[in-house]
Amino acid sequence: MKGLLRWLALVVVAAAGLQLFFLARIALMATVDPQSTTFQRSEAWRVATQKGKLRWRQQWVPYERISDHLKRAVIASEDGSFTNHDGVDWEALEKAWQRNAAAEERAARQRPRKSLQGQFAPRPGARPPKIVGGSTITQQLAKNLLLSGERTLLRKGQEMVLTFALERMLSKERILEIYLNSVEWGEGVFGAEAAARHYYRKSAAQLAPYEAARLAVMLPRPKYFEKLPNSGYLANRASIIVGRMREAELP
Repeated sequence: MKGLLRWLALVVVAAAGLQLFFLARIALMATVDPQSTTFQRSEAWRVATQKGKLRWRQQWVPYERISDHLKRAVIASEDGSFTNHDGVDWEALEKAWQRNAAAEERAARQRPRKSLQGQFAPRPGARPPKIVGGSTITQQLAKNLLLSGERTLLRKGQEMVLTFALERMLSKERILEIYLNSVEWGEGVFGAEAAARHYYRKSAAQLAPYEAARLAVMLPRPKYFEKLPNSGYLANRASIIVGRMREAELP
């Protein structure tokens, strides 16, 4: 019994130490620009092991040297309530939950049926359910900065803790600045400056509204759209985001 209690005490101490480490890292980010994120390092390692070379393009630029068009486009596309919520958009999260539940229900109705030979065969036109996320910019930053990409309840709980810590310890402007300088925009392409130069051969400060909107639309699937620059979805969605940008509130 004593051994079990000792083991539990060590787990509690280790968990508390990890939280203190995370909080110290976040506090430091109030004044020090992070050199890399957990997600960037894992992606760099993946590419290096698969292709035998390191691809990492990133150049930090301060908030004022990032086009307001890009800031507005990212907010309009990823998190319309960014300046007003406390880190979590509960309404968007609930809607995403409902959409995902409906998608799972539709997928259940399309599950494979047994053929006459007793083998399972997919229904014609059956597609896997499309999972919709309700994460805010702050939640995405919390995950990419310090956490792994695994999808577990424990990791999601840690993400929520870090999200609230980011909101309490950093300003909205600083959160958006770090996000725009570290988010992935293609294989080995991280941050607004690298993205602007990779796709448009110009600085992040010079991005036009439509260019900014296209970059914002790429964010959920950057490596996919990097290979499909002429995607009709990308062009149509970017046009919609351009129309919404004027309503996006900057911190």
